[in-house]
Amino acid sequence: MIASVRGSVLHAGLDRVVVEVGGVGMLVHTTPGTAASVRRGQEAALSTTLVVREDSLTLYGFAGDDERDMFEQVQTVSGVGPRLALAMLSVMPPDRIRAAISGSDIAALTKVPGIGKKGAERMVLELRDKIGVPTGVSGAAAPAAPAASLWREQVSEALVGLGWSAKQADDAVTRVADGAEGDGGAPNVSEMLRAALRELGR
Repeated sequence: MIASVRGSVLHAGLDRVVVEVGGVGMLVHTTPGTAASVRRGQEAALSTTLVVREDSLTLYGFAGDDERDMFEQVQTVSGVGPRLALAMLSVMPPDRIRAAISGSDIAALTKVPGIGKKGAERMVLELRDKIGVPTGVSGAAAPAAPAASLWREQVSEALVGLGWSAKQADDAVTRVADGAEGDGGAPNVSEMLRAALRELGR
């Protein structure tokens, strides 16, 4: 098990980063928020988990241990694999997932692309007594905000990657953009992604 990686960032994409560890570039799949928080050429430290399949070894990385632990825990539910677990963390932070499961908030869980009503109900049934209660602390620092010219594109690409059409994604980003950019600063990508997802879930 590779529990963490630390090293210089060679590449940062929409949902993946390449971190150089001991001269080896390790491809790490992440949430859009985590990918947006690192910069090429700077050092990054990620909590990780290695998913082993018959034909692949895939490394997933997170801003903190709490995200990684949640990623692993939701996969104990039948029908939930790494991609769906990562989509959940792209939409909601760990505490929001805990609150949704412990409070049987089916509507919140079904906002995650790929989770239907039956899947959400199964998740509540299997995890409600195991998930714990929200702590009010995410366990990770907020990702750094990218330049104002980039955040819209990153959020739109993330929404398309989660299953919405390009038009739906662009429309949602436009609806949440006005207030977010009112103070002249670049918004936080992870926060704006969640805001756009709330718009799409209306």
